[in-house]
Amino acid sequence: MSTEKKGIKIPTPWRIKRYYVYAIMTAFVLSIPWITVDGNHLFLLSFDKMKLHLAFIQFDMQELYLMPFLLMIMFLGIFGMTVMGGRVFCGWVCPQTVFRVIYRDLIETKLLGLRKRIKNKQQEPDMSKAENKVKKVVAILLWSVLAFVAAANFMWFFVPPEDFFAYLASPMDHLTLIGFVIGIAAFLIYDVIFLQENFCIYVCPYSRIQSVLYDDHTVMALYNPHRGGDIYDENKEKVFTKQKDLQAVQPNAECTACESCVTVCPTHIDIRKGLQLECINCLECVDACTAVMGKLGKESLVTWSSDYEIIDQKGKTKFFRTKILAYMGLIVGIAIILGMMGSTKEHMLLNINKENRLYSVTKLPDGKVAVENAYEFLLQNTENEKHKYFFEVSLPKGMKGELLIDKPSAPFTAVPGIKKKKIVVLRTTDMLVDNDRKDTVIPITIRAYALGHEDRIVVFRNSTFTFPRSDIIRDAK
Repeated sequence: MSTEKKGIKIPTPWRIKRYYVYAIMTAFVLSIPWITVDGNHLFLLSFDKMKLHLAFIQFDMQELYLMPFLLMIMFLGIFGMTVMGGRVFCGWVCPQTVFRVIYRDLIETKLLGLRKRIKNKQQEPDMSKAENKVKKVVAILLWSVLAFVAAANFMWFFVPPEDFFAYLASPMDHLTLIGFVIGIAAFLIYDVIFLQENFCIYVCPYSRIQSVLYDDHTVMALYNPHRGGDIYDENKEKVFTKQKDLQAVQPNAECTACESCVTVCPTHIDIRKGLQLECINCLECVDACTAVMGKLGKESLVTWSSDYEIIDQKGKTKFFRTKILAYMGLIVGIAIILGMMGSTKEHMLLNINKENRLYSVTKLPDGKVAVENAYEFLLQNTENEKHKYFFEVSLPKGMKGELLIDKPSAPFTAVPGIKKKKIVVLRTTDMLVDNDRKDTVIPITIRAYALGHEDRIVVFRNSTFTFPRSDIIRDAK
């Protein structure tokens, strides 16, 4: 994976390593929507069916309290990544960069030869030639196809593939979905082909916050002026364009002024100028300088290091410093909380509301007096298949008597995703409380469960049963 030139070991270019990362990441993102366990996805936020799938567990939309934790992990991860490695997210993970590499390096350069070399990103194709115009049209068409694939892949995280393709079979019934796919694809076509890296420079807000996150130990692509010499003055004005002029003023300067690090830069900056918001840490300038200086038997003047080590020369970069450890601790802590909350997922949702009437008292044919309380149960089956449900009621420990479910009289079926309202009537013929002064509110526990799955699909809810005064019971007799 490396070669020797004049005693200098030339490592595998960062560009090639990035390609490996891009390939793995692309395969991962494309495959995620297709991976299911018992019908549950690794990640799916379905607004169509009002479900959240996370780590192959299905949650109802009422359980979306998990989403803020996911967002916190994502943003803390990106911020922590920036503190440690600068805009490494932009150069190694961001879809914008991946798409530009596919279009510019693969389609325009490798497949069509519209651009001469990957290492020269500053020279735009000569569009005055008829041949290049045809190649440009072909490049746009090829990317348009990939843009629709990317748009569909994005939508699969909100509409699973099994539903997505079924909906495409009747497009007139799913115009919103079609509109989203076309809109996303159109944006990708404009962004990648016409807006290009201007998105990173002018549109993306990430570049504006990175300078707040940087510190002296943040690792980034850096030019070493102590070895290469100062190409720019204090006002960031370029002073030297030729090596002989540079060495006339700074005899020990090693920079050859070949500007390979400039021509290879996708955001069109000169890394020798110092830290710039446009730098996305793709490290192509490091590769370019490594190749040039390697031929001279010297180490690269552009390295992936920190101000602390290269510019200030105070010592080695500290990777695991307090700030980084704090980010890691927060991410781990939030992940633990997310895991704990996710593990308590309820396989059914149940809301219980007591009716306005406190109770009803009825004399039965056998002479007993029945006290009834009515409730409205709102139950939702959050599983993927329908089940039959029923309830049990228990009184506080030590209380004599029994509460029976008068209505419904038999288990009932609830299909997935549909809220089912049931009027539930609890009845007792026992003298639960003997109190002549006031009605008594008795705490009760309601256990709801799916028949055949009592150990897994079960929830407990606390409610109350109002029992009338003793004189009301006697009068009813």
